[in-house]
Amino acid sequence: MAQFVPRQTFPHYGAIPRSYFLGHHRAGLTKMKNMLSTIDYVVECRDSRAPVTSINPMFEEALGNKRRLIVYTKRDLSGTPQSPAQKLAEKKIRSFDRNSPTFFVSSSSRADVTQIVKHLRNDAEAPDKLVGCRVMVVGMPNVGKSTLINHLRNYGVGKAKALKTGGQPGITRKIGTPVKIIERESGSHVYVLDTPGVFMPYVPDAENMLKLALCGCVKDAVISPVTLVDYLLYKINLHDAQAYQRWSEPTNEVMPLLEKFAHYTGLLGKGGVPNIDGAALHFIQKWRHGDVGRFMLDDLEEEQRRRDDPLKVEQMSMTQALRAERVSRKNRDE
Repeated sequence: MAQFVPRQTFPHYGAIPRSYFLGHHRAGLTKMKNMLSTIDYVVECRDSRAPVTSINPMFEEALGNKRRLIVYTKRDLSGTPQSPAQKLAEKKIRSFDRNSPTFFVSSSSRADVTQIVKHLRNDAEAPDKLVGCRVMVVGMPNVGKSTLINHLRNYGVGKAKALKTGGQPGITRKIGTPVKIIERESGSHVYVLDTPGVFMPYVPDAENMLKLALCGCVKDAVISPVTLVDYLLYKINLHDAQAYQRWSEPTNEVMPLLEKFAHYTGLLGKGGVPNIDGAALHFIQKWRHGDVGRFMLDDLEEEQRRRDDPLKVEQMSMTQALRAERVSRKNRDE
């Protein structure tokens, strides 16, 4: 039998939308900027499965020079915990964020927040001890901000979760009330504020849009689930083509895989016809829960080469991004 050869490129980028900048994203970003004078510290969340792609350059422009730390969420879904490969990857990611303390946390465990609480207890000082220290938690939609705050609150003050969480973006629509996560004898307690996830106005790279959609940063209806599974299959095959062996032999063809998956999971319509879209959404959910391989979607070596090239490190400003989003919307309407 011929040895399986995975695709080395994914060519189907033509019809991928490049924006998911909704009204509450714009309103949330504006409110964050207006509240900045009352904020002492910023925690920026990014997704460990897409540690580069889930960086929103809008925050750099909007939040200025506030002290901050970076938290990469869903660590348990980006690789094998504590393996040499994952340790090396996290070391590389830390090298990208030399100006900010960097932490990695799992989605299902609060143990990883221990070091974050210790860091905030020592570093997040407030000029007004009567009011306490106010920390704003920001990030892309569905990146795990509310889950992080619940874990910080549970570990820091022993209280149950205070914020609602969910598997789709848009659970948090406005900036929440302060939640205490650290108590100090001085009375200068540490409070965190949850914020709505903010997507970037325009995503120049269509592949990045697919990565963000797979991570759940946009609602599942925005991009065809079959297209998402096709891209996911391309990525899985580059890491481990045996990850889906329960349903299919290694393949580069998405439709036969989804048909077999639909039959295996009982996602069938009248006459036993496979429900392809339903199967695709279910397959994506399995990957999001770590059941079809755990790996990073971003290529860290490629990102290092990009950062080493001064011609490629320029980021789109907020004004440029908003202009690109308007042009993209106009083209769609036409």
